Amino acid sequence: MAKAVRQTRTRDDSPRAWQRMLSGRRLDLLDPSPMDIEIEDIAHGLARVARWNGQTSGEHGFSVAQHSLVVEEIATHLQPDLDPRWRLAALLHDAAEYVIGDMISPFKAALGLNYRTFEHRLEAAIHIRFGLPVHIPQEIKALIKASDRACAHLEAVQLAGFTLAEGEALFGAPPAGYHLDIDPMPTGLAQERFLARFHVLSVAAGFATGPSAFDTE
Repeated sequence: MAKAVRQTRTRDDSPRAWQRMLSGRRLDLLDPSPMDIEIEDIAHGLARVARWNGQTSGEHGFSVAQHSLVVEEIATHLQPDLDPRWRLAALLHDAAEYVIGDMISPFKAALGLNYRTFEHRLEAAIHIRFGLPVHIPQEIKALIKASDRACAHLEAVQLAGFTLAEGEALFGAPPAGYHLDIDPMPTGLAQERFLARFHVLSVAAGFATGPSAFDTE
């Protein structure tokens, strides 16, 4: 009797490195393709990611989606003639967090270069997807950073329990002439407002974002 030949199966034991989005896209986290990025997925994710690890007052968490709206507003306050494409860059400055979440700065520092490399690769894919240059001008980066810090000051003092002195020591004073009483939005509203603002800025900038994976036609 012939001996049975045992068949061996090879299995890829490497950890899964892609995430399935609600749009149906599969985003490779190690090598993200711009064509697997949808603004609806970004808006959905950012509206559900809480700033300050959720350690804020109020009925709702303060989402990264709402934070992004405020940062774009502050950037426009600081530079009223800001080109729409750079306003879009400000709105999308934290877009990578729809995948990686909002890590507080001390944790980012502890993770070091590998985290930064991962984050920058994803940011580059997002920029390409929506018509922005991979590397935006240094002066625009500085403007967005200043706007981000100003928003962080408002959040820290109004929502996260920091004193005014602590807020200014950590993030600097908010810009002159700008005031905002922060009211954290419900998830659905934050998602809707972020998506609406994205489309307004995309049209103003003259960018074609391509068909959405949510389109049925």
